[in-house]
Amino acid sequence: MKLSKLFHPLVWIILGGTVFTRIASFMAMPFLAIYLHNEIDATPLQIGLTIGIAPLISTVGGFFGGYLTDRFGRKSVILLTILVWSIVFFGFATAHTIWLFVVLNALNGLCRSFFEPSTQALMIDFTPADKRKRLFSLRYTAINIAAVIGPIIGVYIAQLSSPSIPFILTGAMYIIYAIFLFFVLNRYEMQQQKATTPTKILQTFTILLTNRVLLSFIAGAILINIGYSQFDSTLPQLIELKIEDGAKLYSLLISLNAAVVLLLQLPISILSERFSSRATLLVGILFFAVGLILFGLSNTYPLFIVAMILFTIGEIFAFPTMNVMIDEIAPDTQKATYLGASQFKNLGGFIGPIIGGWLLTHYLDAMYIVIAILVLCGSLFYKAKSGQSTL
Repeated sequence: MKLSKLFHPLVWIILGGTVFTRIASFMAMPFLAIYLHNEIDATPLQIGLTIGIAPLISTVGGFFGGYLTDRFGRKSVILLTILVWSIVFFGFATAHTIWLFVVLNALNGLCRSFFEPSTQALMIDFTPADKRKRLFSLRYTAINIAAVIGPIIGVYIAQLSSPSIPFILTGAMYIIYAIFLFFVLNRYEMQQQKATTPTKILQTFTILLTNRVLLSFIAGAILINIGYSQFDSTLPQLIELKIEDGAKLYSLLISLNAAVVLLLQLPISILSERFSSRATLLVGILFFAVGLILFGLSNTYPLFIVAMILFTIGEIFAFPTMNVMIDEIAPDTQKATYLGASQFKNLGGFIGPIIGGWLLTHYLDAMYIVIAILVLCGSLFYKAKSGQSTL
């Protein structure tokens, strides 16, 4: 089968749009902390509050974004979100006070929490169930392609002109994408399955709270994300403590992470299609744990490189599979709601740096062993149940 025929044309358009919008975002957002420090002389505490507000709002907003997507349709939520998002990026370029940046980045997190479930649900609507694991793997590859290209373009543009230009360019790219999607989405008839009697938001929240399979998924995913969050939080600090000129090694590991994802994502995706989602996720958890333990034991370049490869393989197995599992759990009429509710797993990204920072201060030698054990405990929440192939 030709690659172009693997998915519906609209799915390929959304995947291409994922690369386009993520490149735009990666041109600006990785440098927000530097921008705040250099342009408005923000303190480290103010920068931390500004950066941290986005994932916190995104965690809560995911449920509401998913619910509204299922209730009012994919197209309306997607188009409105992109337009608001573009205004947010223009706001970053023109803001001059730290509190306005806090508000803007909160809106940035809210827009992401609306956009992610709606676009993923739209692709699910147009993709047969047996092809969705491949779909989410390709989507993850698209995000990583953007993560490689975007920051390079952002640095180049900022050096040639004003540091605010990447934010303005990002906002403009989002408007272009919104206009493009307006015509594309009107061309295709939406295939979303809606409930005959829409459920009110409080009723939906109650239903989710009583869904033990979903709650088990979120609990396990929080533990996995506690482990993954160490990549950005404690790992660079650990390398600085162990390696002379640690920043150079950490930069190498970031590039290696992206390269391994791009190189191995497709073959691992094809391999994992032969196994259940649960088995695939458990393999990912195992690789995560081994990589974390090896990080803690490493004191040379080669050991850190091997640890990074193992850690990244765990990432490739685990993260796309999480979206597949949510698709398998969710009723056809509540795909976006469940995808949005699954964003509560991002609490691990908030808790992880706190736990890791405390362990780094008091129990350096045992830090990554403890984190690895927490990740392995996540597997306890993914037990096979009668009649279900996922959890």
